[in-house]
Amino acid sequence: MTGNKNVLGSDLAKVDAHVVHPHEFDEIPELTDEMFDRADMVVGGKRLSRGRPPKAAPKISTTIRLDPDVLDYYRSTGPGWQSRINDALRRVAKI
Repeated sequence: MTGNKNVLGSDLAKVDAHVVHPHEFDEIPELTDEMFDRADMVVGGKRLSRGRPPKAAPKISTTIRLDPDVLDYYRSTGPGWQSRINDALRRVAKI
């Protein structure tokens, strides 16, 4: 390292010392409902996840070797072919 302690390339002490004046508030965008909708919710210092809740028994990604004709058959059946392979294996395993 060259000995330059200013790694970020700015003077953070100067930034910290800056006092925001009333005329500078015009530069700050108005907060909209859309911004709040995109914001992360934090409770107790932990970010709450969005979307679908996690499954109790999530599927596990794995690698399996299949004969080309078997793979071609399932792929030709369209979207969801991996789930159909899973269903066929489940029926054979009787679980």
